Amino acid sequence: MHSRTLALAAASGAALLAAAALPATASPATHDADVRAPGAGEPVEGTVTAVQLLAKVKGCVQVSAGKYRKDAGGAATVPVCGKNGAVFWKADMDIDCDGQVTGKCNRKSDPWFLPDTAFHQSNGKPLNSEKLPHIVVPAPSRIWRYPASGVKGGGVVAVIHKDKVRYGVVGDTGPSRIIGEASYGMARSLGINPHPVSGGVASGVTYILFTDSKVKPIESHSAAVKLGDSLARRFLREN
Repeated sequence: MHSRTLALAAASGAALLAAAALPATASPATHDADVRAPGAGEPVEGTVTAVQLLAKVKGCVQVSAGKYRKDAGGAATVPVCGKNGAVFWKADMDIDCDGQVTGKCNRKSDPWFLPDTAFHQSNGKPLNSEKLPHIVVPAPSRIWRYPASGVKGGGVVAVIHKDKVRYGVVGDTGPSRIIGEASYGMARSLGINPHPVSGGVASGVTYILFTDSKVKPIESHSAAVKLGDSLARRFLREN
């Protein structure tokens, strides 16, 4: 399940800052410590349920030119699909522990660890993948160029696994031909094993990225939840 066994085609992730600085959809700023998502058994974030969101992403109008692999060496089966106000895909979840060195994310726990993320906190530091719920988008390629779809670093995402919906941000970029990766913090909040080597899940994860959105500051999880819930409700109305 570990796309990162391609031993760092994901390094291109931290290097490829193709994020277009488009106008932000502002949310209230809070402090750097405001990053922790609820645990698997804690209350649902926001007011929109997994059932409601999944009902809107049953079909696929493909916006990517091709399809992605879930893991290195696998078949390319995952398209990026478009809806009003969002793009989405359905894949696995590998664990991104890159960024700040923490007790759970470091070179000892993660042999592919990189001390950087493609997008940075408001103070210039890499993101804290242990605490901050975020996802990884594929580096731009002929398959799909995420900025052309209105996706940017700090954009709001809803990630669904089983009956849980968790909000986060676009926080990093990864291999250009592989899709399905999120931070330790995102996995933990969804009840998925977050260990960077033994964790993740092989299928059953839906990623919804709300286009032309941005959380400020990127490290504020409460701002991501507030904006994400608002955009999720709009998504239900418009699709």
